[in-house]
Amino acid sequence: MNNGEPIQPGAAPAPQLKLQVLSNPLFLSGVRELVYQLAVRLGFPDEACGQLSLAVDEAICNVIRHGYQRAHDRPIWISFFADGGVADPEHPAVSPTSALRIVIEDEAKQVDLASIRSRNLEEIRPGGLGVHIIKEVMDEVRYEHRHPAGMRLTMLKRRLPDAPLSPHTPSPGRLSSAGGTP
Repeated sequence: MNNGEPIQPGAAPAPQLKLQVLSNPLFLSGVRELVYQLAVRLGFPDEACGQLSLAVDEAICNVIRHGYQRAHDRPIWISFFADGGVADPEHPAVSPTSALRIVIEDEAKQVDLASIRSRNLEEIRPGGLGVHIIKEVMDEVRYEHRHPAGMRLTMLKRRLPDAPLSPHTPSPGRLSSAGGTP
C-alpha cells in the first residue's frame, strides 16, 4: 500500500548493503535473518523488523517461483538503503534512519505490471498472498521493468522516530546480540 510521499529513486547514491543470492530456496532463511538483524540495528521496532523480513521473503519467493520457474541458479540482487543514514558505531542505539528502502532485482521474465496483484482474498486456498502481504506490511511498493531484462521491486518501510526499539537493538558498547563481531 502506498502512503505519503512516493518512493524516490536514487535518494541515496549507493546502497549501504548489496547482496547477491542465487534463486535457491536454501538461502531464504539466511536472507530473512539478515533483513531482520539489519532492521534491528537501524532502530526499527521488533514488529517492523518481522514485517520487513516477511516482505523480502515473499518477494524473493515470487521471483523464484514465478520469475525463474523454480530454477535454482539464477541471480537475485537485494540492495538496502537506510534513508537518513545509519547510526554512529559509538552510539548504535541512536538511529538517524528514517526509512529502509529495499530494492530487489532479477533477470527473470518481464511481466505486465498490471498483472502483479494479489488473488481474491475471498478464495480460501493456500498460496497467492505474497503481493498482498508485501503491500500490507510495507509503506510503499513499486514494481518496474529492468532494461534490458528482468524486474525491479522497490519497497519502503518508514521508521517511526518515537517507536519503541526492538529489544534486540544493540546498546552502546554492544555490537552483536550473538556475542560475535558485527
